[in-house]
Amino acid sequence: MSTVYRELGDFIAAALGPSIDTVDVKLGELMVTCAPRNLIKVMKFLRNDSNCRFEMLLDICGVDYPDREQRFDVVYHLLSLKHNYRIRVKVPANEDESVPSVVDLWPTAGWFEREAYDLYGVFFEGNPDLRRILTDYGFEGHPFRKDFPLTGYVEVRYDVRQKRVIYEPVKLRQEFRTFDFESPWEGMLHPRRLPGDEKAP
Repeated sequence: MSTVYRELGDFIAAALGPSIDTVDVKLGELMVTCAPRNLIKVMKFLRNDSNCRFEMLLDICGVDYPDREQRFDVVYHLLSLKHNYRIRVKVPANEDESVPSVVDLWPTAGWFEREAYDLYGVFFEGNPDLRRILTDYGFEGHPFRKDFPLTGYVEVRYDVRQKRVIYEPVKLRQEFRTFDFESPWEGMLHPRRLPGDEKAP
């Protein structure tokens, strides 16, 4: 399959030229990187060209790299049912840069874009209903960003006894394990003794 993806990648690179930044085959998957300004052109080509026919949008997700100049990657996963190909399209974006919405090409993108906006704060220009989808009304911040604080926020739950929604501070609970030091999960305790030896006569 890698050979097929290399040939397809060469075809896409020749057809789109400067509209794409890189075409790569990594871990047996085809990956295309392009700038936000070229996204719609690239996606239309991938969907409509007879050699590609990536007509199904499987997912849109975000990735946060806080130390990088272009902090976010918006990642699109496409599937060609006709050719049984998959492709990943990555779009690097700055924190204050919008990414064009692909809702006109794939109407299901609206939900994925709302999720990426809610969790990462990536703004999708042209999305007709860009609002939070997973967090509560009035929630501040974007919880999948790597600099999002883990404490100081409230969580919402329905209390059956009070028969109402209540807000309470976030509590991060962690159960502590008791270590017996004989478990293979703990590694070697004694240099000449392997886990399981304690059971031998």
